[in-house]
Amino acid sequence: MHKKTKRTFSPEFKLECALLVVDKGYSYRQACEAMNIGSSTLESWVRQLRNERQGATSSAAPITPEQQRIRELEKQVRRLEEQNTIFKKGYSTLNVRLAEQFTIVARLSDSHTVVSLCRAFGLHRSSYRYWCQRRDTISPQQITLHSEMRRLWKLSRGSAGARTLAEMLTHNGIPISRYRAGRLMKHLNLSSCQPGKHQYKNARQPHTFLPNLLERQFAVPEPDRVWCGDITYIWAGNRWCYLAIVMDLFARRVIGWSLSANADTALISGALRMAYETRGQPQNVMFHSDQGSQYTGLKYQQLIWRYRMKQSVSRRGNCWDNSPMERFFRSLKTEWVPANGYGDQGEAAEKIRCYIQRYYNSVRPHHYNGGLTPEESENRYRSYHKTVARIT
Repeated sequence: MHKKTKRTFSPEFKLECALLVVDKGYSYRQACEAMNIGSSTLESWVRQLRNERQGATSSAAPITPEQQRIRELEKQVRRLEEQNTIFKKGYSTLNVRLAEQFTIVARLSDSHTVVSLCRAFGLHRSSYRYWCQRRDTISPQQITLHSEMRRLWKLSRGSAGARTLAEMLTHNGIPISRYRAGRLMKHLNLSSCQPGKHQYKNARQPHTFLPNLLERQFAVPEPDRVWCGDITYIWAGNRWCYLAIVMDLFARRVIGWSLSANADTALISGALRMAYETRGQPQNVMFHSDQGSQYTGLKYQQLIWRYRMKQSVSRRGNCWDNSPMERFFRSLKTEWVPANGYGDQGEAAEKIRCYIQRYYNSVRPHHYNGGLTPEESENRYRSYHKTVARIT
């Protein structure tokens, strides 16, 4: 038994049938017999034709060309208004990669259809469905990577950027490029607190009797060949306290430090004494600093002579002659020291010691060392030379 199919009529056919009654004088019975349609159907078409000629619109599909044109224009207006709303909600971020466009479509899918959104962005719906399925897939490797990146970023107190995180992850057995690390940081809403570049004045005036022996030769071939030192200030409690640092330029490792309420010779002598004893009392070390009165004073020069060191000082007002120390202080203050300083001098000493020993020397990769930490760089150097000595 065949199922009876419902007849469908085009707008042109409806218009011709209605015109037989309205304009050509046919009766309803004659028009129905001629066109093989029902009387109720013809009556509705005639009624719709008369209403449309009077300018009224109906919910049914229009049959006159004028009303058809009006209906098409109304659709175009609604489509343009919807696309305009989509563009406004998208904050003009259409010139982005495919993943960002899919993300915008997903965010706006609650208020607009996916068909309209994909048409507005010029996207294929099949590509969007594939992206949704891929996005919802749980990847253990991706979760591990995200958690490890968040852990290392928190360990650096928000200071590590894409390059540093990539080196730290690669060192921990998760190979990743700096560009992918940057994309993941953007996806995880992580940002580095490193400041921009600063322009310093370049001066060329040397010291009267202490020469600049280093002359910016910061690439040192072995440990305990060249040390450098400097002083900075840290806010603690209700006053400034002063931090003196001694760094070995071979791997940029901090080997001595001292914190005091006074920026005097005792402060820098304590840092140098720690470095001298920690490194096993090396001989013929060059110590480089700026022309501060503490470093050029008689007491400190006597300590340098007692340790059998050669003293070198920067040119007056030229911070680039001691740039490794300036870079360390910048890292310390942007990565670790709170914006409001510390509660007291004891807290400052403990936190700074933790930064030097537990993070800067042992965890934080250094670009000068090819992504290795200062400790790892020195250990590799000593292990290599010990192996060579055994062979020879």
